[in-house]
Amino acid sequence: MSKIIRIGTRDSELALWQAKTVQQQLENLGYKTELIPVKSTGDLVLDKPLYELGITGIFTRTLDIAMLNYDIDIAVHSLKDVPTILPKGIIQAAVIKRGNINDTLVFKNNEEFLSQKEAIIATGSLRRRAQWLNRYPTHTIVDLRGNMHSRMQKLKDNDHWNAAIFAAAGLGRIGIRPEEAINLDWMVPAPAQGAVMITALQENDYAVNACAELNHEETEICTSIEREFLNRLEGGCTAPIGAIAKIKNDEVTFKGVLLSKDGSKKIEVNRIEKLGSHHNIAQYCAQYIIDRGGKRLMDELKRSDKETMVYSTKALTEDQRHLLGTKITVDSSDFIKISINRLPKTILKPAIKNVIITSKNAVESLTTNFSPEELQFKNIYCVGRRTKKLIEQKIGPVTHSENNAKKLANYLVEYMEGVEVTYFCSDLRLDDLPNILEKNNITVHEVEAYKTVYSSVKVDDQTQGVMFYSPSTVQSYIQQNKANKIAFCIGETTAEEARKHFEDVRISKVPTVESVIELVNEHYV
Repeated sequence: MSKIIRIGTRDSELALWQAKTVQQQLENLGYKTELIPVKSTGDLVLDKPLYELGITGIFTRTLDIAMLNYDIDIAVHSLKDVPTILPKGIIQAAVIKRGNINDTLVFKNNEEFLSQKEAIIATGSLRRRAQWLNRYPTHTIVDLRGNMHSRMQKLKDNDHWNAAIFAAAGLGRIGIRPEEAINLDWMVPAPAQGAVMITALQENDYAVNACAELNHEETEICTSIEREFLNRLEGGCTAPIGAIAKIKNDEVTFKGVLLSKDGSKKIEVNRIEKLGSHHNIAQYCAQYIIDRGGKRLMDELKRSDKETMVYSTKALTEDQRHLLGTKITVDSSDFIKISINRLPKTILKPAIKNVIITSKNAVESLTTNFSPEELQFKNIYCVGRRTKKLIEQKIGPVTHSENNAKKLANYLVEYMEGVEVTYFCSDLRLDDLPNILEKNNITVHEVEAYKTVYSSVKVDDQTQGVMFYSPSTVQSYIQQNKANKIAFCIGETTAEEARKHFEDVRISKVPTVESVIELVNEHYV
């Protein structure tokens, strides 16, 4: 077991406790590990309630992107924070044994306020807010965000608050649960509350197999039921939904609840099935809720959220759409269409020593025109991680890659073997790379591998931001639209083109579609 499993986690105390627990279990089995803490949007934005941020999976998205970019091998999450639909390529690798499922009430002085008409309770959870107001409709709920320690301190420092609600598992795991705290047995917990999930790339067999050894079957069954119930109701952080499944004496007992935000409306369901015959229990219970006014209530909840409109100049997959915050409405289409050119075999003779490829479209052109045996290049230089991965899958090893064309050109000037290079490009391409090379006495043989065709549409005036993935998508957009919106760009080269037209230009951290989506979420939350 010589491989090191890189464990990604948020950097809060609770998240680190969970990650270290997984780390210890893996190392007990003989695996080598490394802990990699990462900050998330949910940790950075603390001036709004979680439900007002309008994002499903706000605490998981940063780790998803890190995993898709191969910066980590597995990620450890509180399962209740994980969206019910995972990004393409990422799977649930394990759920470890569940902790305390309850919500817990921590009060300042005593419990007398529970019998009083007026009281102030603090929580950042819409589900807890709604259930408390359903039981105590005259009480006032105030927002409470932050890590466990800061929330406890805010409760201590505020003379007007009577109590605050926490997850019992979180308080217990970091050892700060007060002795006088009480579990709220009547409050239905969040789906998968108290459970810890490990995710991994489906293609990473080593990590997936290692994590499978940690999986706790009973916890997996119960949390899967709860999360399916949530998914079928189309809920997330912006809907007050509770669900809990338990296994006892070979029976699965389930309880679910959906409420209005103010707690005035409540629909409950209870169901018991024999273990082994429980597979439709989530579907039955969700439909039970829907048939008794749940659909109308969910529609009301969705309409109550203000929506931000953005447009993507590249058609997004359903998985990519799910990465956007629930308060963000997105439309998308391909502003660039590609036409693969027919390339003569003579361009490969004599054998080409140095090749530059800056897009996946060029890879497609080469593999469409030639067999793998014909594409025998000594050195392949490319731009972008995705392009590099595709080249290595379909053509061969990449000698060197950079995030943008300028950086690649500067690298080639310094380190390339020989003084000639063949550049497979589009009919529309930036001059930076060939100009830098030619100024440094490197001959560039350009081969037009494909044509780029502008295919823009008129974007709605209500749209606030536009997502761009190449300079040509910016050029295409400008043909039919005004540059009076925010430009969210995949990299510096795209941003440079956008700055010619847009006043507000943002650049993603890494050159991927997922990172552009993260950029949009960070701005609008």
